[in-house]
Amino acid sequence: MIYSSYQAQTDMMDALRGWAQLSGQMFGTIARFSNGYTPDFVNQMIAGAELVSRAHLTHTRPDYAIDSVLVGNETVPVTERVVKSTPFGTLLNFHKDVALPQPKVLVVAPLSGHFATLLRGTVKTMLSDHDVYITDWHNGRDIPVSAGRFGFDEYVDHIIDFLETLGPNSHVLAVCQPCVQVLVAASIMAQHKNPAQPASMTLMAGPVDTRINPTKVNELAMSKPMSWFEQNLISTVPFRLKGAGRRVYPGFVQVSAFLAMNMERHVKAHQDLFVHLTNGETDKAEIIKTFYDEYFAVLDLPAEFYLETVQYVFQDALLPRGELTWHGEKVRPAAIKKTALLTVEGERDDICALGQTVAAHDLCKGLRPYLKRHHMQAGVGHYGVFSGRKWESQIYPIVRNMILANNAH
Repeated sequence: MIYSSYQAQTDMMDALRGWAQLSGQMFGTIARFSNGYTPDFVNQMIAGAELVSRAHLTHTRPDYAIDSVLVGNETVPVTERVVKSTPFGTLLNFHKDVALPQPKVLVVAPLSGHFATLLRGTVKTMLSDHDVYITDWHNGRDIPVSAGRFGFDEYVDHIIDFLETLGPNSHVLAVCQPCVQVLVAASIMAQHKNPAQPASMTLMAGPVDTRINPTKVNELAMSKPMSWFEQNLISTVPFRLKGAGRRVYPGFVQVSAFLAMNMERHVKAHQDLFVHLTNGETDKAEIIKTFYDEYFAVLDLPAEFYLETVQYVFQDALLPRGELTWHGEKVRPAAIKKTALLTVEGERDDICALGQTVAAHDLCKGLRPYLKRHHMQAGVGHYGVFSGRKWESQIYPIVRNMILANNAH
């Protein structure tokens, strides 16, 4: 019911957005023929019309838009190459023609309401020194029911499969939610003595042990029984879409929750956008528009993955308790002997608090101390761990050095 109501409301709002676009074009025409002087109210009407026309969510993955990257002193073209694909995700490679081979790195993106393009900045920074692959997850509303289930174990299956595709001496980097699944995948691969187990594993701002310094996200997950989540947050994809009949946790619900957590910040951003548009400050306006184009592109999660993640990771904390299983097999992080571990946390992270990610070190008891490293980045929140100036100048060099130190030549 919730999905059908959302889709009906979206259809009705399309007419209003269309009217706003026409109004903006009309006032834009007035501005063009104003002989260099445009009354303030005309600029305000143009800005207001653009804000109304932009006030909607999209359900299609944005472009990565990484066409080239600087390798040494040379600008090298980048092309996206599909290496492997399943109904639920694509292993995507950002291919470069370079003279010397670079370490292969699998970037594991969150499956949490946004597309993997949210890590565009992370990928672009790493591309100078690495052969980068990413888990490009598909939108649940576009996946036919005939494709089957996709839960916690299937997510781990994909990581293992993709690492096997990259082959031995590859590296893995997880951002946020998949830190748990990547640690599970590395554990299982070690338990099975899989030759493709990663040479290094970087876990960034992930909920390895949510019992430590609980955040609002953790408290919400603990505040209701699992039956409440299933009854109130899970919906069925409408029949007009490719994934008709699939049960999902809709991306628009997740984004609405994120907006509610920082409503003042988002209102202020759109007020600033209105001012920039009115004053003709194109560059400043473009920064805000680019962020929200990405933020408002939403992805639906298969219901079983969402519910199992809430239960296993947040409510029951099965991994740090030593009780998590994968397809019935006990997960033993202590089995990891060869995969070097780097954990990264942000001082001001209000989504995954200090202590939750570094907890991985206590679980990986089989790793010798020289194969472990932790970095706490001062002055950044959740997104600052993997994007922005401090990621590029302070965090990334540590990640690069960890990969280089553990890369076989």
